[in-house]
Amino acid sequence: MTDPRPLAGVRVLDLTWVLGGPFAAMQLGDLGAEVIKIEPPEGDYSRTVPPHFFAGDSLFYVSINRNKLSLVLDLKTRDGLKVLYDLVKKSDVFMSAFSPEATRRMKIDYPRLRRVNPRLIVANLIAFDDKGPWRDKPGFDSIVQAMGGIMSLTGEAGGPPQRVGYHVGDQTAGLYLATAILAALIGRQRTGRGQRLEVSLLDCQVAYLTMLAQNYLHSGTVPGPTGNRNPLVPPVGAYRTSDGKWVMISVTREKFWQALCRALGHPAWITDSRFATAQARLTHAQALYLLCEDAFGKFTQAEVLARLDGEEVPAGPVQRVDEVLSHPLTRSREMLVSVKHPRGGELRLLGSPMKFSAAPRGRFTAPPALGQDTEKILSGLLDYSPRRIKALWETGVTRPAPTRG
Repeated sequence: MTDPRPLAGVRVLDLTWVLGGPFAAMQLGDLGAEVIKIEPPEGDYSRTVPPHFFAGDSLFYVSINRNKLSLVLDLKTRDGLKVLYDLVKKSDVFMSAFSPEATRRMKIDYPRLRRVNPRLIVANLIAFDDKGPWRDKPGFDSIVQAMGGIMSLTGEAGGPPQRVGYHVGDQTAGLYLATAILAALIGRQRTGRGQRLEVSLLDCQVAYLTMLAQNYLHSGTVPGPTGNRNPLVPPVGAYRTSDGKWVMISVTREKFWQALCRALGHPAWITDSRFATAQARLTHAQALYLLCEDAFGKFTQAEVLARLDGEEVPAGPVQRVDEVLSHPLTRSREMLVSVKHPRGGELRLLGSPMKFSAAPRGRFTAPPALGQDTEKILSGLLDYSPRRIKALWETGVTRPAPTRG
Protein backbone atom coordinates (compact mmCIF):
# COMPACT_ATOMS: atom_id res chain seq x y z
CA MET A 1 0.00 0.00 0.00
CA THR A 2 1.33 3.44 -0.95
CA ASP A 3 2.14 5.69 2.01
CA PRO A 4 -0.33 8.60 1.73
CA ARG A 5 1.65 11.02 3.87
CA PRO A 6 2.72 14.19 1.98
CA LEU A 7 6.49 13.61 2.16
CA ALA A 8 6.51 9.84 1.69
CA GLY A 9 9.48 8.93 -0.49
CA VAL A 10 11.60 11.92 0.55
CA ARG A 11 14.85 11.04 2.34
CA VAL A 12 16.44 13.52 4.75
CA LEU A 13 19.93 13.35 6.26
CA ASP A 14 19.83 15.21 9.57
CA LEU A 15 23.22 16.25 10.92
CA THR A 16 21.80 18.86 13.31
CA TRP A 17 21.78 18.57 17.08
CA VAL A 18 20.09 19.70 20.30
CA LEU A 19 16.94 21.62 19.30
CA GLY A 20 16.36 23.91 16.29
CA GLY A 21 17.49 21.51 13.57
CA PRO A 22 16.10 18.32 15.14
CA PHE A 23 12.78 20.11 15.69
CA ALA A 24 12.69 20.96 11.96
CA ALA A 25 13.61 17.40 10.97
CA MET A 26 10.87 16.04 13.23
CA GLN A 27 8.29 18.08 11.32
CA LEU A 28 9.51 16.49 8.09
CA GLY A 29 9.36 13.04 9.68
CA ASP A 30 5.83 13.68 10.89
CA LEU A 31 4.93 14.50 7.28
CA GLY A 32 6.22 11.12 6.10
CA ALA A 33 9.84 11.78 5.16
CA GLU A 34 12.45 9.16 6.00
CA VAL A 35 14.73 11.08 8.35
CA ILE A 36 18.14 9.58 9.08
CA LYS A 37 19.65 11.21 12.14
CA ILE A 38 23.44 11.01 11.73
CA GLU A 39 25.23 11.23 15.07
CA PRO A 40 28.87 11.11 16.18
CA PRO A 41 29.93 8.10 18.27
CA GLU A 42 29.13 9.97 21.49
CA GLY A 43 25.65 10.84 20.23
CA ASP A 44 23.64 14.06 20.12
CA TYR A 45 24.36 16.14 23.24
CA SER A 46 20.62 16.42 23.85
CA ARG A 47 20.55 12.73 24.83
CA THR A 48 22.37 13.63 28.07
CA VAL A 49 20.45 16.70 29.30
CA PRO A 50 19.12 16.20 32.87
CA PRO A 51 16.96 15.76 34.87
CA HIS A 52 14.56 13.20 33.34
CA PHE A 53 15.38 10.14 31.22
CA PHE A 54 13.55 7.30 29.46
CA ALA A 55 15.43 4.13 28.47
CA GLY A 56 18.73 5.96 28.96
CA ASP A 57 17.90 9.02 26.83
CA SER A 58 17.04 12.47 28.10
CA LEU A 59 13.41 13.47 27.69
CA PHE A 60 14.78 16.63 26.08
CA TYR A 61 16.04 14.42 23.25
CA VAL A 62 12.90 12.30 23.27
CA SER A 63 10.68 15.36 22.78
CA ILE A 64 12.14 16.34 19.39
CA ASN A 65 13.37 13.17 17.70
CA ARG A 66 10.41 10.91 16.97
CA ASN A 67 9.88 9.46 13.47
CA LYS A 68 13.61 9.19 12.76
CA LEU A 69 16.29 6.57 12.21
CA SER A 70 19.68 6.78 13.94
CA LEU A 71 23.02 6.13 12.27
CA VAL A 72 26.34 6.53 14.07
CA LEU A 73 29.08 7.93 11.86
CA ASP A 74 32.46 9.42 12.69
CA LEU A 75 32.83 12.15 10.07
CA LYS A 76 36.36 12.93 11.21
CA THR A 77 37.50 9.79 9.40
CA ARG A 78 37.94 9.31 5.67
CA ASP A 79 35.77 6.17 5.70
CA GLY A 80 33.05 7.97 7.63
CA LEU A 81 32.96 10.72 5.03
CA LYS A 82 32.79 8.10 2.26
CA VAL A 83 29.73 6.53 3.90
CA LEU A 84 28.13 9.97 4.15
CA TYR A 85 28.73 10.67 0.46
CA ASP A 86 27.14 7.32 -0.41
CA LEU A 87 24.08 8.38 1.57
CA VAL A 88 24.05 11.79 -0.11
CA LYS A 89 23.75 10.07 -3.50
CA LYS A 90 20.49 8.47 -2.34
CA SER A 91 18.98 11.42 -0.45
CA ASP A 92 16.89 14.49 -1.15
CA VAL A 93 17.75 16.80 1.76
CA PHE A 94 20.91 17.35 3.78
CA MET A 95 20.52 19.32 7.02
CA SER A 96 23.35 20.67 9.17
CA ALA A 97 23.89 23.26 11.88
CA PHE A 98 27.63 23.81 11.49
CA SER A 99 29.15 27.20 10.87
CA PRO A 100 30.06 27.98 7.23
CA GLU A 101 33.75 27.51 7.99
CA ALA A 102 33.12 24.18 9.73
CA THR A 103 31.22 22.77 6.74
CA ARG A 104 34.20 23.59 4.50
CA ARG A 105 36.65 22.09 6.95
CA MET A 106 34.56 18.93 7.29
CA LYS A 107 34.15 18.69 3.50
CA ILE A 108 30.37 18.84 3.68
CA ASP A 109 29.92 22.30 2.16
CA TYR A 110 27.43 22.83 -0.64
CA PRO A 111 29.88 22.84 -3.60
CA ARG A 112 31.20 19.40 -2.59
CA LEU A 113 27.78 17.92 -1.86
CA ARG A 114 26.35 19.29 -5.09
CA ARG A 115 29.01 17.44 -7.07
CA VAL A 116 27.94 14.20 -5.35
CA ASN A 117 24.22 14.81 -5.95
CA PRO A 118 23.09 17.81 -8.08
CA ARG A 119 19.47 17.32 -6.96
CA LEU A 120 20.36 17.59 -3.28
CA ILE A 121 18.81 20.34 -1.15
CA VAL A 122 21.33 21.48 1.43
CA ALA A 123 19.74 23.24 4.40
CA ASN A 124 22.03 25.08 6.79
CA LEU A 125 20.87 26.38 10.16
CA ILE A 126 23.28 29.04 11.39
CA ALA A 127 23.37 31.29 14.43
CA PHE A 128 23.87 34.79 13.06
CA ASP A 129 25.55 35.32 9.67
CA ASP A 130 27.43 33.46 6.95
CA LYS A 131 30.06 36.19 6.58
CA GLY A 132 31.83 38.88 8.56
CA PRO A 133 32.67 38.94 12.28
CA TRP A 134 29.53 37.02 13.33
CA ARG A 135 30.14 34.14 10.94
CA ASP A 136 31.54 31.60 13.40
CA LYS A 137 30.03 32.81 16.67
CA PRO A 138 27.98 30.14 18.44
CA GLY A 139 24.31 30.90 18.95
CA PHE A 140 21.96 29.76 21.67
CA ASP A 141 18.25 30.25 22.24
CA SER A 142 18.62 32.67 25.13
CA ILE A 143 21.17 34.77 23.21
CA VAL A 144 18.95 35.18 20.15
CA GLN A 145 15.96 35.93 22.37
CA ALA A 146 18.04 38.74 23.87
CA MET A 147 19.48 40.03 20.60
CA GLY A 148 16.25 39.63 18.63
CA GLY A 149 14.27 42.00 20.85
CA ILE A 150 11.85 39.50 22.35
CA MET A 151 13.23 39.82 25.89
CA SER A 152 12.73 43.59 25.78
CA LEU A 153 9.05 43.00 25.04
CA THR A 154 8.36 40.29 27.62
CA GLY A 155 7.39 40.92 31.24
CA GLU A 156 5.74 43.80 33.04
CA ALA A 157 6.31 47.46 32.21
CA GLY A 158 9.21 48.81 34.21
CA GLY A 159 10.50 45.34 35.05
CA PRO A 160 13.68 43.58 33.91
CA PRO A 161 13.85 41.89 30.50
CA GLN A 162 12.37 38.40 30.55
CA ARG A 163 13.18 35.28 28.57
CA VAL A 164 10.16 33.51 27.10
CA GLY A 165 9.53 30.33 29.09
CA TYR A 166 10.28 27.88 26.27
CA HIS A 167 12.87 27.75 23.47
CA VAL A 168 11.09 30.13 21.13
CA GLY A 169 14.33 31.12 19.38
CA ASP A 170 15.32 27.56 18.47
CA GLN A 171 11.83 26.32 17.69
CA THR A 172 10.90 29.33 15.56
CA ALA A 173 14.04 28.74 13.50
CA GLY A 174 13.11 25.07 13.22
CA LEU A 175 9.73 25.92 11.72
CA TYR A 176 11.28 28.39 9.25
CA LEU A 177 13.88 25.78 8.31
CA ALA A 178 11.23 23.12 7.66
CA THR A 179 9.18 25.60 5.61
CA ALA A 180 12.21 26.54 3.50
CA ILE A 181 13.00 22.87 2.86
CA LEU A 182 9.43 22.23 1.70
CA ALA A 183 9.65 25.21 -0.65
CA ALA A 184 12.96 23.95 -2.06
CA LEU A 185 11.47 20.50 -2.67
CA ILE A 186 8.63 22.08 -4.64
CA GLY A 187 11.10 24.22 -6.57
CA ARG A 188 13.11 21.14 -7.48
CA GLN A 189 10.04 19.58 -9.06
CA ARG A 190 10.04 22.49 -11.52
CA THR A 191 13.78 22.86 -12.18
CA GLY A 192 15.14 19.38 -11.52
CA ARG A 193 17.99 20.94 -9.55
CA GLY A 194 18.78 21.17 -5.87
CA GLN A 195 19.97 24.27 -4.05
CA ARG A 196 21.40 25.54 -0.80
CA LEU A 197 19.20 27.33 1.69
CA GLU A 198 20.09 29.02 4.91
CA VAL A 199 18.17 30.02 8.04
CA SER A 200 19.67 32.17 10.79
CA LEU A 201 18.41 31.93 14.37
CA LEU A 202 18.63 35.69 14.73
CA ASP A 203 16.91 36.42 11.40
CA CYS A 204 13.91 34.40 12.57
CA GLN A 205 13.54 36.45 15.74
CA VAL A 206 13.77 39.69 13.76
CA ALA A 207 11.11 38.40 11.36
CA TYR A 208 8.83 37.57 14.29
CA LEU A 209 8.75 41.22 15.39
CA THR A 210 6.19 41.85 12.59
CA MET A 211 3.79 44.68 13.58
CA LEU A 212 5.99 45.83 16.46
CA ALA A 213 8.88 46.48 14.09
CA GLN A 214 6.53 47.99 11.51
CA ASN A 215 5.09 50.42 14.06
CA TYR A 216 8.59 51.50 15.07
CA LEU A 217 9.70 51.97 11.44
CA HIS A 218 6.68 54.23 10.88
CA SER A 219 6.51 56.15 14.17
CA GLY A 220 9.98 55.92 15.72
CA THR A 221 8.39 54.84 19.01
CA VAL A 222 10.30 51.98 20.64
CA PRO A 223 7.92 49.31 21.99
CA GLY A 224 8.43 47.89 25.46
CA PRO A 225 6.93 45.23 27.71
CA THR A 226 3.23 45.46 28.48
CA GLY A 227 2.71 42.29 30.50
CA ASN A 228 -0.60 40.60 29.76
CA ARG A 229 -2.32 43.78 28.62
CA ASN A 230 -2.82 45.00 25.09
CA PRO A 231 -1.60 48.63 25.13
CA LEU A 232 -3.95 49.57 22.28
CA VAL A 233 -7.10 47.64 23.13
CA PRO A 234 -8.10 47.76 26.82
CA PRO A 235 -9.37 45.84 28.73
CA VAL A 236 -7.65 42.92 26.95
CA GLY A 237 -5.63 41.12 29.61
CA ALA A 238 -5.45 38.41 32.27
CA TYR A 239 -7.56 38.71 35.42
CA ARG A 240 -7.35 36.92 38.73
CA THR A 241 -10.48 35.22 40.00
CA SER A 242 -11.67 34.67 43.57
CA ASP A 243 -10.14 31.17 43.72
CA GLY A 244 -6.68 32.46 42.82
CA LYS A 245 -6.81 31.33 39.20
CA TRP A 246 -6.59 33.46 36.07
CA VAL A 247 -8.69 34.13 32.98
CA MET A 248 -7.50 35.76 29.75
CA ILE A 249 -9.92 37.82 27.67
CA SER A 250 -9.54 39.31 24.19
CA VAL A 251 -12.30 41.89 23.67
CA THR A 252 -10.98 43.41 20.46
CA ARG A 253 -14.33 44.41 18.91
CA GLU A 254 -17.23 46.52 20.07
CA LYS A 255 -19.65 43.61 20.30
CA PHE A 256 -17.19 41.74 22.52
CA TRP A 257 -16.82 44.75 24.80
CA GLN A 258 -20.58 45.02 25.24
CA ALA A 259 -20.84 41.27 25.84
CA LEU A 260 -18.13 41.52 28.52
CA CYS A 261 -20.07 44.23 30.33
CA ARG A 262 -23.15 42.04 30.43
CA ALA A 263 -21.21 38.93 31.49
CA LEU A 264 -19.61 40.77 34.42
CA GLY A 265 -22.96 42.20 35.50
CA HIS A 266 -22.15 45.80 34.59
CA PRO A 267 -24.28 46.70 31.53
CA ALA A 268 -24.07 50.37 32.54
CA TRP A 269 -20.43 50.41 31.41
CA ILE A 270 -21.65 50.18 27.82
CA THR A 271 -23.05 53.72 27.90
CA ASP A 272 -20.56 55.18 30.39
CA SER A 273 -18.92 58.09 28.55
CA ARG A 274 -15.47 56.94 29.72
CA PHE A 275 -15.87 53.58 27.96
CA ALA A 276 -18.47 54.12 25.22
CA THR A 277 -15.91 54.02 22.37
CA ALA A 278 -12.59 52.31 21.73
CA GLN A 279 -10.80 55.66 21.94
CA ALA A 280 -12.54 56.52 25.21
CA ARG A 281 -11.54 53.17 26.70
CA LEU A 282 -7.94 53.79 25.65
CA THR A 283 -7.98 57.23 27.27
CA HIS A 284 -9.38 55.81 30.51
CA ALA A 285 -7.57 52.47 30.36
CA GLN A 286 -6.24 52.50 33.92
CA ALA A 287 -9.68 53.12 35.45
CA LEU A 288 -11.16 50.41 33.21
CA TYR A 289 -8.55 47.83 34.19
CA LEU A 290 -9.16 48.49 37.88
CA LEU A 291 -12.91 48.03 37.44
CA CYS A 292 -12.40 44.78 35.54
CA GLU A 293 -9.96 43.45 38.12
CA ASP A 294 -12.56 44.06 40.83
CA ALA A 295 -15.36 42.47 38.79
CA PHE A 296 -13.40 39.32 37.94
CA GLY A 297 -12.35 38.98 41.57
CA LYS A 298 -15.96 38.37 42.58
CA PHE A 299 -16.20 35.08 40.64
CA THR A 300 -14.35 31.80 40.60
CA GLN A 301 -12.60 30.89 37.37
CA ALA A 302 -15.31 28.37 36.45
CA GLU A 303 -18.08 30.85 37.24
CA VAL A 304 -16.71 33.70 35.20
CA LEU A 305 -15.81 31.46 32.25
CA ALA A 306 -19.39 30.19 32.19
CA ARG A 307 -20.69 33.76 32.14
CA LEU A 308 -18.22 34.80 29.44
CA ASP A 309 -19.06 31.76 27.31
CA GLY A 310 -22.74 32.53 27.72
CA GLU A 311 -22.19 35.97 26.18
CA GLU A 312 -19.71 34.65 23.58
CA VAL A 313 -16.82 36.70 24.94
CA PRO A 314 -13.41 35.46 23.64
CA ALA A 315 -11.84 34.08 26.81
CA GLY A 316 -9.93 31.13 28.18
CA PRO A 317 -8.35 29.89 31.38
CA VAL A 318 -4.65 30.54 31.98
CA GLN A 319 -3.44 26.96 32.29
CA ARG A 320 -0.38 25.21 33.68
CA VAL A 321 1.28 22.53 31.55
CA ASP A 322 -0.45 19.73 33.47
CA GLU A 323 -3.82 21.38 32.86
CA VAL A 324 -3.08 21.77 29.14
CA LEU A 325 -2.17 18.10 28.77
CA SER A 326 -5.29 16.92 30.63
CA HIS A 327 -7.69 19.27 28.82
CA PRO A 328 -10.41 17.56 26.73
CA LEU A 329 -9.33 19.59 23.68
CA THR A 330 -5.82 18.16 23.86
CA ARG A 331 -7.25 14.64 23.73
CA SER A 332 -9.83 15.51 21.10
CA ARG A 333 -7.15 16.98 18.83
CA GLU A 334 -4.95 13.88 19.32
CA MET A 335 -2.14 15.98 20.72
CA LEU A 336 -1.08 13.16 23.05
CA VAL A 337 -0.01 9.83 21.57
CA SER A 338 1.58 6.63 22.89
CA VAL A 339 4.23 4.63 21.06
CA LYS A 340 6.10 1.42 21.84
CA HIS A 341 9.72 2.09 22.70
CA PRO A 342 12.30 -0.29 21.14
CA ARG A 343 13.79 -0.94 24.58
CA GLY A 344 10.41 -1.81 26.01
CA GLY A 345 7.53 0.07 27.55
CA GLU A 346 5.05 2.67 26.37
CA LEU A 347 6.25 6.20 25.75
CA ARG A 348 3.84 9.12 25.72
CA LEU A 349 4.62 11.88 23.22
CA LEU A 350 3.02 15.06 21.97
CA GLY A 351 1.11 14.63 18.74
CA SER A 352 1.46 16.69 15.58
CA PRO A 353 -0.69 19.77 14.97
CA MET A 354 -0.71 18.99 11.22
CA LYS A 355 -3.72 16.93 10.14
CA PHE A 356 -4.42 15.74 6.59
CA SER A 357 -7.63 14.23 5.24
CA ALA A 358 -5.73 11.91 2.90
CA ALA A 359 -3.26 10.60 5.48
CA PRO A 360 -3.94 8.59 8.65
CA ARG A 361 -3.20 10.24 11.96
CA GLY A 362 -0.96 8.89 14.63
CA ARG A 363 1.82 7.31 12.57
CA PHE A 364 4.60 7.90 15.08
CA THR A 365 7.68 5.93 16.00
CA ALA A 366 9.68 6.35 19.19
CA PRO A 367 12.88 8.41 19.08
CA PRO A 368 15.67 6.00 18.15
CA ALA A 369 18.36 4.74 20.46
CA LEU A 370 21.88 5.79 19.47
CA GLY A 371 22.87 3.84 16.36
CA GLN A 372 19.65 1.84 16.42
CA ASP A 373 19.34 1.68 12.63
CA THR A 374 23.02 1.67 11.64
CA GLU A 375 23.16 -1.88 10.32
CA LYS A 376 19.80 -1.61 8.54
CA ILE A 377 20.90 1.56 6.73
CA LEU A 378 24.33 0.25 5.78
CA SER A 379 23.15 -3.16 4.58
CA GLY A 380 19.72 -2.25 3.24
CA LEU A 381 19.96 1.25 1.82
CA LEU A 382 23.66 1.23 0.87
CA ASP A 383 23.96 -2.51 0.17
CA TYR A 384 27.24 -2.81 2.08
CA SER A 385 28.48 -6.34 2.62
CA PRO A 386 28.66 -7.83 6.15
CA ARG A 387 32.45 -7.78 5.85
CA ARG A 388 32.52 -4.06 5.06
CA ILE A 389 30.12 -3.24 7.87
CA LYS A 390 32.21 -5.24 10.33
CA ALA A 391 35.33 -3.32 9.22
CA LEU A 392 33.55 -0.02 9.86
CA TRP A 393 32.64 -1.19 13.34
CA GLU A 394 36.14 -2.38 14.12
CA THR A 395 37.73 0.90 13.06
CA GLY A 396 35.24 2.96 15.05
CA VAL A 397 33.76 4.69 12.00
CA THR A 398 30.33 3.46 13.08
CA ARG A 399 28.84 1.20 15.72
CA PRO A 400 26.19 -1.51 15.84
CA ALA A 401 22.79 -0.97 17.35
CA PRO A 402 22.69 -1.29 21.14
CA THR A 403 21.40 -4.50 22.57
CA ARG A 404 18.06 -4.31 24.30
CA GLY A 405 18.79 -3.79 27.94
